[in-house]
Amino acid sequence: MSHPDTRLEEDLRLPEAPFVFVTVGTDHHPFDRLVSWAEAWSERTGVACFVQTGTSQLVAQAPGADYLPYPTMVDAMSEAAAVVCHGGPATIMLARQCGRIPLVVPRDPKRGEHVDDHQLRFSRWMADKGQIVVIPDLGVLEDQLALALTDGTALRLDGDGDETAAAVARFTELVNDLMESRGR
Repeated sequence: MSHPDTRLEEDLRLPEAPFVFVTVGTDHHPFDRLVSWAEAWSERTGVACFVQTGTSQLVAQAPGADYLPYPTMVDAMSEAAAVVCHGGPATIMLARQCGRIPLVVPRDPKRGEHVDDHQLRFSRWMADKGQIVVIPDLGVLEDQLALALTDGTALRLDGDGDETAAAVARFTELVNDLMESRGR
């Protein structure tokens, strides 16, 4: 298997075919539900998906990698027509920082996808504020992806009004500066 960075960059060099970036995060619980939805949608539509699978089942038809370096995640989120992700706060905020309104499928502890319901609660809270779109089932995901692919601005942030993403970016810079000054 080739290095994830190489495979991803090859996939991103397809400007005539927009792609969808799907990430399940780094939790040790598999998130096969989201991975299988992405793979089924990609097979049915012919639209490329790049899937970061973590410990989930391998994706047979869509290109993917278990884990990606942070810079690669940023590149993928920034260039994707849509970002589909788990309900982890850091991933959601990164997608927003990259100018995307994420389509969020929260991990469900009743399905063995996590240890508690914090992703469900956080996702509801963010959706109530209009910051994300919660995806309860494959039909809603398909509708949202169709919208993103037909209207390139539907799930994009304008970049000027996203104060939360700007605050997260500034916080990240400050922490990085602090860590560098301490020699870590």
